Amino acid sequence: MEDNIEKDTKTILIVDDEQPIIDVLLYNLKKEGYRIIEAKDGITAVNMALEEKPDLMLLDIMLPRLDGLSVCKRVKNSLNIPIIMLTARDSEIDKILGLELGADDYITKPFSVRELVARVKANLRKIEVVQNPQTLPEKQTTDVKKENKIKVGDLELDLDKFEVRVRGEIIELTLREFEVLKFLAMQPGQVVTREVLLEKVWGYEYYGDIRTVDVTVRRIREKIEKDTSAPKILITKRGVGYYVQDNAK
Repeated sequence: MEDNIEKDTKTILIVDDEQPIIDVLLYNLKKEGYRIIEAKDGITAVNMALEEKPDLMLLDIMLPRLDGLSVCKRVKNSLNIPIIMLTARDSEIDKILGLELGADDYITKPFSVRELVARVKANLRKIEVVQNPQTLPEKQTTDVKKENKIKVGDLELDLDKFEVRVRGEIIELTLREFEVLKFLAMQPGQVVTREVLLEKVWGYEYYGDIRTVDVTVRRIREKIEKDTSAPKILITKRGVGYYVQDNAK
């Protein structure tokens, strides 16, 4: 990494109005080899993101001038970068993941620095694989090229365009929602646990908060199902996990 520091260094934008938190994140993320830029209010954060085009954003919810949820929405309208929301309250989690914000992840304060760094690495790794499929192992790359479309009943995924259709209609999903649906659709009828989804789709090497999975699945259902109370495509196996119906109608 030392030889290609200029070329390979990822830029992370930290947005928080508490200097002690910025200092902790700055120290630990710089130690991992990342370039860090920072903003202390929402308006500055949006302007800096659009100008600097960072590889990832760590974004606090409670900010002066413009709150973090609004910042997230504005940035995601222009840039497809991972955004990890920082929140001090559990009650904000549904809002972070449930609204049409496009947030990729969240972590609650006070957080473990080790956990946060792991989340940062996982989100950067995921976006790199999506943008550069040649970084996948050879066999996996071949499979993706060969199976560039997945069709299960009324559900169709175009893996090249990151496009989802249900009964022929294009459905707008966030990148994370697409990845969850793709993982399940590649093995229709097979129940996948929340923990496996968290590990395989979010890229965590430990078991994080499974609410992340539940809220994301709920958002997918709201977009692809005619009746979310009686889903026909994305099904819950109570107490176990989720699966895509083998012959969804």
